[in-house]
Amino acid sequence: MTPSESHTPTIAAVATAPGVGAVSLIRVSGPQAVAIADRVTGGRASRAEPRQAVRCRILDAAGATLDDGLMTVFRGPRSFTGEDAVEFAGHGGMLVTREVLSRFLACGAIPAGPGEFTQRAFFNGKLDLTQAEGVMDLISAQTSLALRAAREQMEGTIGRRTIEARDEILGVLAHVEAYIDFPDEDIDPDTGRALCDRLDRVSAAIDRLLATADQGRILREGVRTVIFGEPNVGKSSLLNRLLGYERAIVSEIAGTTRDTIEETVNLGGIPLRLIDTAGVRQAGDRIEEEGIRRTVRQIESADLLLEVADAGLPRPLLRPADVPEDTRHLLILNKADLGEHADWSGIEAVRISCQLDQGFDRLEAVIREALHLGSGEWGDHAVAINARHQACLARARQSLAAASAFLEPPADTELAAIDLREALDALGEVVGRVDTEDLLGVIFSSFCIGK
Repeated sequence: MTPSESHTPTIAAVATAPGVGAVSLIRVSGPQAVAIADRVTGGRASRAEPRQAVRCRILDAAGATLDDGLMTVFRGPRSFTGEDAVEFAGHGGMLVTREVLSRFLACGAIPAGPGEFTQRAFFNGKLDLTQAEGVMDLISAQTSLALRAAREQMEGTIGRRTIEARDEILGVLAHVEAYIDFPDEDIDPDTGRALCDRLDRVSAAIDRLLATADQGRILREGVRTVIFGEPNVGKSSLLNRLLGYERAIVSEIAGTTRDTIEETVNLGGIPLRLIDTAGVRQAGDRIEEEGIRRTVRQIESADLLLEVADAGLPRPLLRPADVPEDTRHLLILNKADLGEHADWSGIEAVRISCQLDQGFDRLEAVIREALHLGSGEWGDHAVAINARHQACLARARQSLAAASAFLEPPADTELAAIDLREALDALGEVVGRVDTEDLLGVIFSSFCIGK
């Protein structure tokens, strides 16, 4: 059942984060939102001007005051969900918030599920599916670039580009089906070439979106940055210095770090997921052996490797055997203030001193260079697709390539039409224009309640 159907329930939820705060916000949406708010406020909701906050009291069943705050009424379709909606901003105590929500529920609302307000906005045509996902990206953004990409997605940039591509394919399909309707007519080479050119332009637009997939993953998940090296070379000191606080235990005793430690730091708008690992050496016991095994697993899945060595010691003999060749890899020589061993002469590395806080500006600049975080590549980049978009767009791209092949002489219009329809379905899935009930359940279940 979609919210456009006549028996749509009215939902209510706390929209602010759990815990004690100055203000809490309770959101109500559905056909009975104003009537329920009237019961809760003694008739104030129906008399309120739309979009104008009014002071009111929330009353219990006996007419006693539960809370005193501000209520705003939004009349559909001019609301976030497209339905009648009411928001009450009251005091932020956990108990008073729970009692106010319970009062709305007792008067006819039902508890909202995760993401149900945004889901109703999607069903009512207020958002396409990419914009709905942008809402969640906006909430979870950890850096300024991630926030910017989420805003672009909420404004419909990805959806618009997808719909433009879909409309162009529809035009080609109309031509192809015209030839199917008149089987005695063959597509002449010039027409076939013109149709293929149109599909090539669509494919190029899809390729440009697909090229943002890795950036999107980095913005949403962060760069998996693994710090590894022999024991007691300063891996944990490096982690603490990059974070700006003491997260890991630092000790002169080798093998202090037995397990991986993960924290996130913002580097020029990009989240780095820093992972401190156990020192790589011949293990002294089973616990350290397991720690080293976990280190190797982290190295295998890293986006960026920061190998730390002691500048005053010879080059280590122990190197992880499973470092992928295509993984970005930086060598960092710590304790450079104490002098440098001859083995490091001519070796490309970043020299730092965690003890004296030296070399970190250079290290951050080198990390940015290794990740291609220059303004020319990221500063003006405002679109970043997610993994779901990537899968749909890749299917569409594959179907377009097959359709183009069938339009080459001798053309097979029926097979070309099948592939064009598959491309349309794949692009429709990006913005939610096909039957995707299971997909919607997965997407909106990841939202917080009240959004």
